[in-house]
Amino acid sequence: MTDQANAASVGIVKHGKILLIKRALAPYQNLWTFPGGRMDDGETIEQCAIREVQEELGLLVRNPRHVMTQSLGRDGTYRLAVFTTTDYSGTIRPSEEIADYKWADPGMLLALRTTSRLDDVIRECFRVLGQNW
Repeated sequence: MTDQANAASVGIVKHGKILLIKRALAPYQNLWTFPGGRMDDGETIEQCAIREVQEELGLLVRNPRHVMTQSLGRDGTYRLAVFTTTDYSGTIRPSEEIADYKWADPGMLLALRTTSRLDDVIRECFRVLGQNW
């Protein structure tokens, strides 16, 4: 369920590839992952997901579909709701939080230092969208 989540990320899919960002700052500095971050007071988890992508990449995400919610951090401080979508608009303009970005296909993933089990999360995003990874 997304009701206990306090952070969100979004796997954006286009033409069989998924958009990954390389974090410039802690936590997860220099690791490849999805854009996302912590929830602000008064927003829903879906609003958090949309806002974080807009802040980090300048993209407007629409119709985010819930994929999973997972605990992060040694003490489970964060409950991350992962969303996915193919519905977005805009041009990528990375913020200072983003060291790099790329549209990744399955063959690229092994060469990247990613957040834990990102390959499983990506596969689940594609499953929710009814696509193969």
